[in-house]
Amino acid sequence: MDKTDVQDFYRSTAVKREKWNRRNRFYHRLLEKYYSFIIPSGKRVLELGCGSGDLLNAVKPAYGAGIDFAQEVIDIATTKYPNLHFQMDDVETLQLNETFDYIIMSDLLGCLWDAQTAIHNIRRLCHRQTKIVISQYNFLWEPFVKFLEWIGLKQRQPNQNWFSVQDVNGLLQLENFQTIKIERKILLPTYIPLLNFLFNTILVNLPLLGKLSLVSIITARPLNGEITEGSVSIVIPARNESGNIENCIKRMPQFGSHQEIIFIEGDSYDRTYEEMQRIQAAYPAKDIKLMLQSGKGKGNAVREAFDAATGDILMILDADLTMPPEELPKFYDALRLNKGDLINGCRLVYPMEKNAMRFMNLLGNVFFGWIFSYLLGQRLKDTLCGTKVLYRSDYLSMKSNRIYFGNFDPFGDFDLLFGAAKLNLKITEVIIRYREMEDGSTQMSRFRQGWLLLRMSLFAARKI
Repeated sequence: MDKTDVQDFYRSTAVKREKWNRRNRFYHRLLEKYYSFIIPSGKRVLELGCGSGDLLNAVKPAYGAGIDFAQEVIDIATTKYPNLHFQMDDVETLQLNETFDYIIMSDLLGCLWDAQTAIHNIRRLCHRQTKIVISQYNFLWEPFVKFLEWIGLKQRQPNQNWFSVQDVNGLLQLENFQTIKIERKILLPTYIPLLNFLFNTILVNLPLLGKLSLVSIITARPLNGEITEGSVSIVIPARNESGNIENCIKRMPQFGSHQEIIFIEGDSYDRTYEEMQRIQAAYPAKDIKLMLQSGKGKGNAVREAFDAATGDILMILDADLTMPPEELPKFYDALRLNKGDLINGCRLVYPMEKNAMRFMNLLGNVFFGWIFSYLLGQRLKDTLCGTKVLYRSDYLSMKSNRIYFGNFDPFGDFDLLFGAAKLNLKITEVIIRYREMEDGSTQMSRFRQGWLLLRMSLFAARKI
């Protein structure tokens, strides 16, 4: 078969394929469930090869568009979902010219004649924050799929393009996209009570068995070569840190088109707030703002300061200066050069000063780094580093989705990490040298707060 023969086959069998899909509705419901988690509702979503539009409708877009090169299924989709927008088009010769927040390619790559051209064409449909979500069959299932076709339980079709995950990742890299995460789903593609829960909820998440799953879901982002400067809001939560406040200003390097420094104090007994007032008056050339938090905990302080911030880029700097302010330009550059959407500090590579981190804290950091790498599908070595940097626009999206995970994080770290994972943001770590405190002492209770972190991790596991 040449390209024309393959396309004619798919066009002529489009309606028949929809009937076969309805026979295996359980499998498609599972895919719809996974996509509904990956894609927040209320986004501009495009599905390529949309068929009758069931998957597009399931993600509840604010504006949903679907294209397919078979007019027959476009007519079916338009009748079923008049609230969505469908049109006949071919991704390999794409005519569409809009931008979307999410672009879906579900079970499509295997049918395309030139997959790289298709991925190249969707580049113009992307803005900086667009996410591409690709799902495809696992190559290891090819003999079973062919057997189902042979015995008549699956519609026959031409030989598929059997892309491995590495092949898809290579195509994305060639067209200047970056893979954010890879998830493996569905070990049992039909409904059998209890076994379905065992295989598709528990066993599929085990590292080795997961590689045998039927479906891989790959989330990617466009890499933007444009380099832009942005204004920066640096949030410095402080409790009993009066000896460090002036050094926060004196040691702060200049970067960004404008710097706004927000000190936020809560429940200190060492005149920290009075020291903030003195520093604000002593450095009139600096844009320094002072806040008193209304609640307790660093998480509450960060959220209140972020809400008041005006910069394009939001940063957190711990007032104890164990993360040197001189390192902040590395975070700024990583974000503006599009190396990630959430830039997280990593303290666990360079040797630390003698009293920088207690041994039990170090073990806890390593443990939670492993847990969160597994839960979020992105490699994280140090989840508890206090320095995190992101665009304000992304934070506002996290804030609007916070109800999904709740508002119980007293530290602020997991609130941002969970939120980034839910929005499919790329998390990138910047390696820093962690210093011993120059003034004051640690305010973290290892065992009480470690137990709280474990409870939060179990809660996130259930939600994810």
